[in-house]
Amino acid sequence: MAEAIFVDDAAVDGSPALIDKLAQSYPWVTAIHMARNFGQHPATIAGILHTSGDWVVTLDEDLQHPPARIEDLLQEAARSGHDIVYAKATASVHQNYVRDLGSILYKRLIEKLSGNSNIRHFNSFRLIRGSVARAASSVCGHDTYFDVALSWFTQRVGSVVMDLKDERFINERKSGYKLSKLLSHARRMLMSSGAKVIRVGGAIGLLTMVGSAASALVLFAQKIFLPETIAVGGWTSLILTLIFFGGVITFLVGIALEYLSLLVMNANGKPIFFTVDRHTDQLIRNYFSPDKL
Repeated sequence: MAEAIFVDDAAVDGSPALIDKLAQSYPWVTAIHMARNFGQHPATIAGILHTSGDWVVTLDEDLQHPPARIEDLLQEAARSGHDIVYAKATASVHQNYVRDLGSILYKRLIEKLSGNSNIRHFNSFRLIRGSVARAASSVCGHDTYFDVALSWFTQRVGSVVMDLKDERFINERKSGYKLSKLLSHARRMLMSSGAKVIRVGGAIGLLTMVGSAASALVLFAQKIFLPETIAVGGWTSLILTLIFFGGVITFLVGIALEYLSLLVMNANGKPIFFTVDRHTDQLIRNYFSPDKL
């Protein structure tokens, strides 16, 4: 059974009345009204939690996500067995070099820092297995980045290349996302990802400790057996002492941040395990003809 969930995130135009009218006219349409403007991710999560289907598709309202391409996402899921299929833009979505390049570079940076290779696919036009979508939505906290939460439940992630254009931004140069909101999204993505750079910092501190201790032993041996080779006394040992304790501090801070990262992951609702039922996937494969797959 198909259903359409429309979420009114405190819209200031005629959208609330329009989706109410649609809900009254069509039994498969549900209208949800947020108490105030909470933002894209909370509105998406609210909509998903009202779904009941085997698969969930999320779309923005600005027409950059063509509903006609939903079947392409479903075909890819049927062909590959993925739990999540993202739309992947073939070219610039906003036709704004700074904004598009900034988004690409930031995703690549967070991908490297977090070790989550799926970040490059993140897009609000996505097909998600219903059980995964609702499970991820149910654990999302106030600052959890939804797509990161999805990656906690599955690594079966794919994409479909398609032409996506934000016509509203291209034509009017106006966007619902100001710089402050974009930076907030970036911060939430980083905080939810549990950056592995913390471990790298701790490892650097440990290596610094070991390296300075080894150098101190070499200096001590030089002082005992080859004292004439030391031109100026005291400076090398002072520097090595500073490096050693700097490494100790870096290592201990790395441990503390790693522990804090675990607390953040637990607070954000990261699960210990999750089970998924894929036995109905054969129905989707049977729906599509072999030549389409």
